Amino acid sequence: MVWNILFNILSALLNLCSFALIIPILNILFKISTETYAYMDWTFAPFSLEAWKATPELLKNNFFWFVSDLIETRGGSFTLIVLGLFLILSTFLKVGTMCLAFFTMIPIRTGVVRDIRNQINRKITELPLGFFSEERKGDIIARVSGDVNEIETSIMSSLDMLFKNPILILIYLIGMIIISWQLTLFVFILLPIAGYVMGQVGKKLKRKSFEGQQQWGLLMSQIEETLGGLRVVKAFNAEKKIQERFEKSNDVFRRLTNRIYRRQQMAHPMSEFLGTVTIAIVLWYGGTLILSSHSPIDASTFIYYLVIFYSIINPAKDLSKSAYAIQKGLASMERVDKILQAETNIHDPAQPKPIALKENIRYTDVWFKYQHDWILKGVNLEIPKGQTVALVGQSGSGKSTLVDLLPRFYDVNEGSITIDGTDIRDATLYDLRSLMGIVNQEAILFNDTFFNNIAFGVEGATLEQVQEAARIANAHEFIMASENGYDTNIGDRGGKLSGGQRQRISIARAILKNPPILILDEATSALDTESERLVQEALEKLMQGRTTIVIAHRLSTIRNADLICVMHEGQIVERGRHEELIALNGYYKKLCDMQSF
Repeated sequence: MVWNILFNILSALLNLCSFALIIPILNILFKISTETYAYMDWTFAPFSLEAWKATPELLKNNFFWFVSDLIETRGGSFTLIVLGLFLILSTFLKVGTMCLAFFTMIPIRTGVVRDIRNQINRKITELPLGFFSEERKGDIIARVSGDVNEIETSIMSSLDMLFKNPILILIYLIGMIIISWQLTLFVFILLPIAGYVMGQVGKKLKRKSFEGQQQWGLLMSQIEETLGGLRVVKAFNAEKKIQERFEKSNDVFRRLTNRIYRRQQMAHPMSEFLGTVTIAIVLWYGGTLILSSHSPIDASTFIYYLVIFYSIINPAKDLSKSAYAIQKGLASMERVDKILQAETNIHDPAQPKPIALKENIRYTDVWFKYQHDWILKGVNLEIPKGQTVALVGQSGSGKSTLVDLLPRFYDVNEGSITIDGTDIRDATLYDLRSLMGIVNQEAILFNDTFFNNIAFGVEGATLEQVQEAARIANAHEFIMASENGYDTNIGDRGGKLSGGQRQRISIARAILKNPPILILDEATSALDTESERLVQEALEKLMQGRTTIVIAHRLSTIRNADLICVMHEGQIVERGRHEELIALNGYYKKLCDMQSF
């Protein structure tokens, strides 16, 4: 940033110097000046105010003495060549410093955007699951992509506005004041009027930009939903409906974008028109000064003054464009800030306690709600180490919620969950979740190789360990039958695999982690009979010697559980072994009867 400011100052000063050559060139061409100049000695005194005041006049005198002496000794034509060479050299240095100023700005621009993306990604991984249940995934993607790109443009404009344009304007203004303070005072009266007119357009832009970015997020959400549900869209012949919904939203976005761009495009012609009006007024006032009998400025100096003044218009114009871009960028920043400023209510304790499972997991009077209605109502449950506990019941009875509280995906509203007497909120999330392996109904896999999916979350896993885990999960054979074995890419979300194969990969991942607590969330409910048999075998191997919590709709998979808990409307209404619950002739018996045919 320091280098950028330095190069911008040098660029502006060199610009002034190159334009200063206009005066002697005009004097020579039109034989305007008849003054004679004598060389004056110059002694620079850095701490003398008088020396500083006298320096501009002394430099001007000696420069004109050099030019007039050159004309006398070598002629006007030769002098023009020398002045032209000076002009070329100073312009070369000016554009060189300008390029260096841009060059030093690039790492700032890309670095800031990289940091924002990293912050968003870090925040997304840290936020609790509850945040994402209220937000559309497509809208979040739009914020990371479109909004951050908008901020990049805005930041570049604001950095230019902060470091380049004000420096140029300030140095040019100082030059103008030195040439003629009367003319500059007149300009100062005109410029704020032009600036005010420009500012009125920018005020409305931020509001429209925010609406535009919101609509862009909606479009991205619809695309994400369409990609995720393409199979259903085609199965129900709903292509036309989906197309119409997207095209309608896209048209709303187009109309909003039209209004934004129209306002943006007003900046350039408006600033050019106002600049031309200002120059015409300055030309009239300056001409009046020159034509007066006691003129403080001659014709060639006035033309130099006009050139400098015209040079101010470009940075002033860029300043106005920057204002528009910043207004648009601020709208995007608000949307990005919604993620960055989102509060997470699940924190590590200030003084964490160590946690390990040696005796039991205990739910004590647990109450929980997502928003308004209670999902769990006073649940009490003890799971001894090494036992398998199954949770059954109708959809919406609170089974998955009860399990999600254990790894602290959500925190209980009332009551407590303890492992060997230690409240799970008193341990770090890392230590707590290290105790657990989770196999979900939908196998969540990544667009990577078999090896990296199985070794996911396990540092330094070897090929032998991964292969052993795959063998236990009945996955080794189909992995080795693939094109590159364990180095084969499985596609987006494991799209190249069958449902049973995906599930066995997720089981292998849990086996490799070797956790003392295992959570199986309907791990076999979406499989065919053959796949279910292979997956069930793998699960039985995985469950050996572990504390296991199983959520199941297919009651055949949990007959041998040590304890079966039947949930209904957020409460455990029955508990016991399979035979005991059948004998009760209650909820469990009804569930069994519905599944037997």
